[in-house]
Amino acid sequence: MTSAGGGERDRDAAGRPRNARPRDELGRPLPRGAAGVEAIPDDLALPPDEALAEAQRLLDAGRAFQAHEVLESAWKAAPEAERELWRGLAQLAVGLTHARRGNAVGGMELLRRAADRVESCASDAPHGVDAAGLTAWARTLTARIEQNGLGGLTLDDLTPQLRA
Repeated sequence: MTSAGGGERDRDAAGRPRNARPRDELGRPLPRGAAGVEAIPDDLALPPDEALAEAQRLLDAGRAFQAHEVLESAWKAAPEAERELWRGLAQLAVGLTHARRGNAVGGMELLRRAADRVESCASDAPHGVDAAGLTAWARTLTARIEQNGLGGLTLDDLTPQLRA
């Protein structure tokens, strides 16, 4: 199939549209043939403890976009009772991606949504997730960005700890 730009559109084995271009650590598409970071498989299915460990590894490496993909996969596979937590964790990673890309407004909006979702699970967060700590961290980071912008934030400032 031809895309709007006139080229052939990437498709997966089932024929669904897919962007096969390499991406940088912030999830931005790179030119075909460029060396990007390792992609997260579309069909990733990790148990919750492994998903949290992999997401933390990616966050620690400054790869919040890829951490989001891991957390989104866990969210979609989670039992109903855990979905809001996983959705909040995925939004946290997206908020960090926006902040790292220089989008303060988008970063703050997603961090606020993430804090609200994660906080709703704080009294009974599964899998050792530090829901109360993450909520406070996200709200503090949001206030800091609102007051001072993104300048001066370090990778450490943008790296939460998912578990206590």
